Amino acid sequence: MVTLYLTRHGETEWNVKKRMQGWQDSPLTEKGRQDAVRLGKRLETVDLAAIYTSTSGRALETAQLIRGERLIPVYAEEQLREIHLGDWEGKTHEEIKEMDPIAFDHFWNHPHLYTPRRGERFIDVQNRAFAAIEQIIERHSEGNILIVTHGVVLKTVLARFKNTPLTELWAPPYMYGASVTIVKTDGGKFELLLEGDVSHLEKVKEV
Repeated sequence: MVTLYLTRHGETEWNVKKRMQGWQDSPLTEKGRQDAVRLGKRLETVDLAAIYTSTSGRALETAQLIRGERLIPVYAEEQLREIHLGDWEGKTHEEIKEMDPIAFDHFWNHPHLYTPRRGERFIDVQNRAFAAIEQIIERHSEGNILIVTHGVVLKTVLARFKNTPLTELWAPPYMYGASVTIVKTDGGKFELLLEGDVSHLEKVKEV
């Protein structure tokens, strides 16, 4: 049996500015770094066999901060990267809403209809990220594994774990930076034990 601890990278400068990141990157804020350290303290009694992280800088730094001084191997996995947002990357929500109003509406309100001119659909992200998680489980027949990834990746794989449609992708809970989700897996079955918990964080902004 394998237990997965899944988290989103800590808050970044572009998160604060409501600027879409996707495959691009921006540095963690001080809050983002502190939250990652707090998650590390929460997990310090969990015997982690390995940490798998997205190749994005924000996720890699979060993984290192969570690990701290512990001797846990860290593996960068490209398939855990955030959704590729094409021409939206680096732009604010307001800029995207103005340049691409229909696709922006689909992204947030009708995610099953979101089909970008350049980039990935939610189903594309779900398929590649879930395949990566299956490969991680195959490598580890038992133990505790930490996965550091991104908001869309977390929401899509959780939909697969819960067998819910992508129409409900944005249903609560919100995936805050450095939140923790715990999934137990055995024989191809997934049991969701905790979802998007932030009880270890001092203050979380209302969405």
